[in-house]
This record gives sequence, structure tokens and C-alpha cells, in this order.
Amino acid sequence: MAEHPSPVANDNKLLKGVFAVVGIIATLVIYGVLQEKIMRVPYGEKKEFFKYSLFLVFCNRITTCAVSAGALLASKKALEPVAPIYKYCLISVSNILTTTCQYEALKYVSFPVQTLAKCAKMIPVMVWGTIIMQKRYKGQDYLWAALVTMGCSIFILFPTAADINPYSRGRESTVWGVLLMVGYLGFDGFTSTFQDKLFKGYDMEIHNQIFYTTLFSCILSLSGLVLQGHLLLAIDFVFRHNDCFFDIALLSTVATVSQFFISYIIRTFGALTFATIMTTRQLVSIMLSCMWFAHPLSWKQWAGAAIVFGSLYAKSFLRSIPQKPTPPVNVPESGATSSKGEP
Repeated sequence: MAEHPSPVANDNKLLKGVFAVVGIIATLVIYGVLQEKIMRVPYGEKKEFFKYSLFLVFCNRITTCAVSAGALLASKKALEPVAPIYKYCLISVSNILTTTCQYEALKYVSFPVQTLAKCAKMIPVMVWGTIIMQKRYKGQDYLWAALVTMGCSIFILFPTAADINPYSRGRESTVWGVLLMVGYLGFDGFTSTFQDKLFKGYDMEIHNQIFYTTLFSCILSLSGLVLQGHLLLAIDFVFRHNDCFFDIALLSTVATVSQFFISYIIRTFGALTFATIMTTRQLVSIMLSCMWFAHPLSWKQWAGAAIVFGSLYAKSFLRSIPQKPTPPVNVPESGATSSKGEP
């Protein structure tokens, strides 16, 4: 007789799940608000803006690298690379380009625009999945992607006439912002698809991939800062503005902590639950940013947001409905063999 999990075990799993969900939403919402604050709100009496996006990338990656190395050592897992080094490096390059485009875009578009635009990553993921993984998608997948993209386009192209942030560097520059967001979506789609291919092609621990990709990201971002001459300027800025140092430290911390919550949710409850949680998190982030940074939304933007989140929730709901079982194949009562042979 099959054993059923005890009520105590179910309650324990539920409590851990609730804690992880709250952890994901809280850390990523804080992460998003800090992103916008660092890149769009001036510091000090002279109202100086932080301009060094690559420095944020470096701080985030070195924190995650140290934590993943500690996790590998604590679990007594080997630190040796499992896949060829160049494959880790390829993910690092695309990941740095992804994050840099994300930070730079905040100089030209508001956080609600950027957050909603991220929902359109379904399109590049499907494109890269077809190219790299030779995946085939159903017609309804393209339908949902088209609806989300349409909603994002409405949200970006029809801002309210009063959309001027008192803390920003001027009026929103949609052209540059959209170009940077297109770069973000393209690089991000490649990164996640290639990571998936790496996991499936090698017997690899998640911390092993995180350690090596973030290690190379640290080296590449540090090299970029030195070549641009921005390293000392960024350090000087942070040294002169202690509140900026605190913001960057907190940004790196919540970015790293969120990875552990994400891993637990995916491993315990599956990718579908995680996708629904992330959709909720994006909605909460947009609402909080609108209230915190005074981003007015036009009725057309509200309609675009409704199309995006309605499509994402509908997609998650329909996927959760169990499919009808395939009818059994009629097998002759005698003289039957396997489907590979003749009777």
C-alpha cells in the first residue's frame, strides 16, 4: 500500500512554500526599486547621478560568485568546471550585456515601462529555443506571445502627457530606451536558452554553473571598468555618497538571496508555479514604482498592462488544466508483439 505524506509534512512544505514566495516577491521588488533609485535619483546636495552601470554588474556578480563558491564548498562539491570553459564564458558575456542594457535603459525609460517590457521575453526565448535547442512551439504559444507583445507595445507607445519624473534626467527618451530593452530581451533570451542547453548537456550542479559564469562575469566587468576608466570614478562616487554605497550593497544582497528562493520554488513546485509568481511580482513592482516614484499612467497604458498580465495569467491557468489522456491502443488478444515488430 502506498504511503501518504503526513499532514505535518504537508503543512511544513506549505509553510516553506509561502516563505519562499514571499521571499521571491520581496527581494525582487526591493531589487527593482533599488535599480530605479540608483540609476534615476540624484545623490547628495549637488544632485549627482550615478552613471556607472558596469560597476553595478561587477558588485552583483562578485557577491553571487562568493556565495555560490561557499555553497559548493559547504556541500563538499567539486569546484572543477564540468563543461568547457568557453561555454561558461559565452553565458557570462551575454549575461553582462543583458544586465548592462537593463541598467542603461533606466536612464531613458521608467521602471514600469522596463518591467512590463520584460514580459515580452517570450518572443526571443522562442526564437533562440528554435535556433539553439531545435524546439517546436504550438500555435497557442505564438498567440500568447503576440498578445503580450501587443500589450507591451501599447504600454510603451502611449504614455501620459504628464510622464515627467521630478527626479529623472528629463523627459522619457523612448527610442533609446526601447533599443536598449530590445538588446536586453535578445541577450537575456540567449542566456537562459544556452543555460538550459548546458544543464541538459552536462551533469552539472546549479551552483557550479553560477560560480563559473559569475566568476567570468566579474573578470569581464572589472576589465571593462578599467578600460573605460570608470572603476576609480565609481569608487570615488560611492565613497562620497554613503547612501549610494548602502543601496548598491543591498542591491547585490537581494539579487543573490533571490536566486536561492527561485531555486527552491522551481525544484519543489515546478516551473509553472514559478512563472505565475514572477508575473505577480512584476505587477507588484509596477504598482509600487508608480506610487513610490510618481509615474502617472494613461488609460491606454492601463489597458496594455491588463492585456499583458491577463494573457500571462490565462496562459498559466490553461497550462494547469490536466490534458485528456490519450486513448489506449487496441492490442490483439493473442499473437501480439511489440510495436517495433510484425505479429
